[in-house]
Amino acid sequence: MTSQTSADPVAVVTGGARGIGLAIGQWFLDHGHRVALLDIDAATLSATGHRLRQPGRVLCLPCDVSQPDQVQQAAAQVMVHFGRVDALVNNAGVAVFKPALETSFADWRHVLSTNLDGAFLCTQAFGAVMARQRSGAIVNIASISGLRASTLRVAYGTSKAALIHLTRQYAAELGNYGVRVNVICPGPVETEMAKLVHSVAIRSDYYDTIPLGRYGSPEEMANTVGFLCSAQASFINGQSLAVDGGFDAAGVGLPTLRRTTPELHHVGQASP
Repeated sequence: MTSQTSADPVAVVTGGARGIGLAIGQWFLDHGHRVALLDIDAATLSATGHRLRQPGRVLCLPCDVSQPDQVQQAAAQVMVHFGRVDALVNNAGVAVFKPALETSFADWRHVLSTNLDGAFLCTQAFGAVMARQRSGAIVNIASISGLRASTLRVAYGTSKAALIHLTRQYAAELGNYGVRVNVICPGPVETEMAKLVHSVAIRSDYYDTIPLGRYGSPEEMANTVGFLCSAQASFINGQSLAVDGGFDAAGVGLPTLRRTTPELHHVGQASP
């Protein structure tokens, strides 16, 4: 039995099986939404659905967001099951970390097809639903790598920079239908993926350039996304927000400042 007669709003989250996407899905559930979680990893998605234990409020749909037919099928299933869409979070993303001149065209297309094409396809599908409703909010998950260049990210950083501009393009047009489109740019976030790919040296580099001296949490990202999708953000449209502990604002000199200022020696040790 579907729950499409419910008056509760509906949020769609891509890459929702784990990490930031799952934290965002949980935020929506905690704030009275029904949620559709899309993810290419069907096994992990199924386990997540069982763990959430809310079959009437959670719809788990295996979906490769880079494939137009799969996105259209997912959109149709969401409409059959829930009957409406009030929020879309384009969170699904992949990364290839290689020196620029060692990045193959296959690497490039793999990253761009998910991070950029996927957001385009999902916004075309679910944004059309919101436009017909004349209401809704879309939040794209970019990255601080879309604002600042760094090593080993020629495909990833470019995809996220393009996603920031794609956000503005949609905001300019969908705003006419009452649909707001914004983007957040997370700094490093304490996820299982980060633990796998961030070496001790990379983590040290991040600590040296983040004024708050720590990684963010998935819940902090989810809180920001939730705010942007809420009525409290009803006049915010076409904006990018770095959620990064000050990483984008900082230049050089933080390690020296900390060494020469005794009271800053333990920066970042407190809980968020």
